[in-house]
Amino acid sequence: MAGVLPPNPNDPRVIRTRQLILDAFIQQLNIMDFNSLTIGDITKAATINRATFYAHFPDKYALFEAFLLDAFTNMVVCKVDTKGPLTKKTLLELIVALCNYHETSHHCFKKYDSVALLLEENIKLHLEKLTLQLISGADAAADSKSLATAATLLSWSLYGVTYRWNLEGRTEPPSELAVRVMPLITDGFHMFN
Repeated sequence: MAGVLPPNPNDPRVIRTRQLILDAFIQQLNIMDFNSLTIGDITKAATINRATFYAHFPDKYALFEAFLLDAFTNMVVCKVDTKGPLTKKTLLELIVALCNYHETSHHCFKKYDSVALLLEENIKLHLEKLTLQLISGADAAADSKSLATAATLLSWSLYGVTYRWNLEGRTEPPSELAVRVMPLITDGFHMFN
């Protein structure tokens, strides 16, 4: 609708309504699979009308993206020192935070398989941005293409190892996993030669 301003994100009513939508979304994902979930299902559970939903989110994909970004921020970004350079300590914190993110996500959705691919794409994207931010702070002299490649390599590796940890039943504590994979990340694969 032309001429209609989006809701003020700082208005307490907008914040409450947004949270109501997010809560209803999660509630519905525990009942049905993402692909069959409709805006009507969400609005009914949230006790709002469709216009209110659309004032906050253009579709269920944008809602899912917002949910994942909030979760990623709260469970990963807030657990890592994002202001400093990438250090071994930061990597350890990042691996543990990603393990916790995977475990919580797995338990959060009853129909986890229906959202797993969307979740993977989302987290890899946000993780790559975070990693680029961290390594850019560590080596400001490196060219941007090399930094971007390094961020992709590192972020996808971190995602993969923590995803596999979750998939295989979380048989070791996240801190032990972090300590075990740290030499591979920091020293590379020459240790196998």
